Amino acid sequence: MTMPTVAIDVPSARVLADQASIIAELQFVMDCCKRLLTELAKPEEERDQLMPLALWSSAVLAYGRCFSKGRRFALANEDVRDLPLHGEVMKFHQWVLEVIFASSHEIVNDVGVRQLGGLASELAKQTAGKAQEQQDVVLKDAQQLNLDSLYRLEPIGTWPPGGDDPGDGHEA
Repeated sequence: MTMPTVAIDVPSARVLADQASIIAELQFVMDCCKRLLTELAKPEEERDQLMPLALWSSAVLAYGRCFSKGRRFALANEDVRDLPLHGEVMKFHQWVLEVIFASSHEIVNDVGVRQLGGLASELAKQTAGKAQEQQDVVLKDAQQLNLDSLYRLEPIGTWPPGGDDPGDGHEA
C-alpha cells in the first residue's frame, strides 16, 4: 500500500519552501552569469547585442528577489557579511541591489559577472545549510500532527518522470 503524499501547512514548512525558492533563484543567477560570460567572450561583432543585457538584467533581478521582504525567510545583509569571502563584498552587494532600481541598463565586465556568480554560489551554499537544518524542524513539526487529520487532507499528485502526468500535454 502506498502512502499518500499531502501538503502540510505549518510555519516551519513555509520557511523551508522559501529557502528552496531562494536556492532556485540563486541557481538561476549562477546560470545567467555562466551564459553571460560565454557571451562576453565572443568578439563584439559576433555578439547578439540584446543577450548580454537580458542575461545581466535577469541575474540582477533574481538576485534582488532573494532579499525581498515579502517572504517568511529572505536573505539579509547579514547573510552576505557572514560569507567566507574577502574584498569589498558588501560594497558589491549593495551596488548590485542599487542597479536593480537604476534606470540605466548598465552591464558590467566579466569580473563583475564572476563576482555576482560567486556571491550567488556562496549564498546558495549557506542557504542550503540552513535548509538542511530546517528539514529537521519540519520533520519534528510533522510528527506532532494528528495522523487522522493528515489522512483527511487532499493527496497531492505525484507522477514518475516521463509518466502519465495529466499536466504534461499528452493525452491519457
